[in-house]
Amino acid sequence: MHPTTSLTQRTTALLAGALLALLAGCGAGGEKTGARGTEQAAPTGEPKKIAATPAGLPGMPPVQDPKDIYAADRPGMLSPVVKDFPSRIYVPNTNSNTVSVIDPATYKVIDTIPVGVQPQHVVPSWDLKTLWVNNNRGHTLTPIDPATGKAGEPVDVHDPYNLYFTPNGKYAVVMASLDRELVFRDPHTMETRHTEPVSCYGVNHADFSADGRYFIVSCEFSAELLKVDTEKMKVVGQQRLPFEGAMPQDVKLSPDGKTFYIADMIAHGVWVLDGEKFTEPRLMPTGKGAHGLYISRDSKEMYIPNRGEGSISVFDFAENKLTKKWWLPGGGSPDMGGVSADGKVLWLSGRYDSEVYAIDTQTGKQLARIPVGSGPHGLAVYPQPGRYSLGHTGVFR
Repeated sequence: MHPTTSLTQRTTALLAGALLALLAGCGAGGEKTGARGTEQAAPTGEPKKIAATPAGLPGMPPVQDPKDIYAADRPGMLSPVVKDFPSRIYVPNTNSNTVSVIDPATYKVIDTIPVGVQPQHVVPSWDLKTLWVNNNRGHTLTPIDPATGKAGEPVDVHDPYNLYFTPNGKYAVVMASLDRELVFRDPHTMETRHTEPVSCYGVNHADFSADGRYFIVSCEFSAELLKVDTEKMKVVGQQRLPFEGAMPQDVKLSPDGKTFYIADMIAHGVWVLDGEKFTEPRLMPTGKGAHGLYISRDSKEMYIPNRGEGSISVFDFAENKLTKKWWLPGGGSPDMGGVSADGKVLWLSGRYDSEVYAIDTQTGKQLARIPVGSGPHGLAVYPQPGRYSLGHTGVFR
């Protein structure tokens, strides 16, 4: 074929194709309809591209209510796993190396369990079946069967200051405070799966994003916060708090999943953080020695014990402000704890007073002050409503 003839045929074909494409991009009457034209011009069988909502952490139970991540924590919503467990308050006494067990119906200590050296927190497992006592200086975890209240054989785990579980239940995450590590372990055997070194000092508390893909960690001895990719098990963000001598403690996500709150016992308040952007947080003053953070059963309020002044501040999520402050009669050192299954009682350890406080969540009135061992710290109220545990003293979703 002559080169000129070939070129002419190709040119004619291209012009015809362009005319067809132009006609395909027009609706009846010649009005242009861009979206429809794009659909028709696509090759046969090619799916239409739609922007997808980012998926949650693989294997994580789906969020029940995007507007309230604590929707499964309402009164009476006990998992079948825990519904027959006796209601108890488990109090780790860091100086006595024991766990005091309180019957909340009588406000009496009914058992004292010997554990390892310096127990810091009692932590419900992801599957809700076991309570793990973090023996920080004893370098062990003591399992307690919440059905019987009996302790099992300790498991060797180095520097377990605190313990969390990834939202899909795949890993336990040990906050190795002095080792300066986040140690991802098998959630049942506690065998090491990955160790993530950190450059900050004193990793101690954390909470996970609504989709479970990252978590925020507080570093109490270097006044820093970390952002950690859950699936990659890697630190992806780090910042220093804008307060001289800051000492961040407990971390909690708001019910709508948009805001992280971090208690600070030296800044005497709570840092308010946008976890997605991980920009500099602002400080909300609450009281001297702000330490723990606990969500009410209706997800409307957050209780903030101020350990240095013997008070509890109450934050209203809808009003976005502090609305009440409750004072313990005669003072005290309210520290860590949890809310009763029915939502009526806030239980807190008295860190420096060898006692536990029971507080009415409607009135703020002290219902009981119970003597326990020396140095009570991260007590667990158990059982509590929820589908699974993220760890600490009981963070359920």
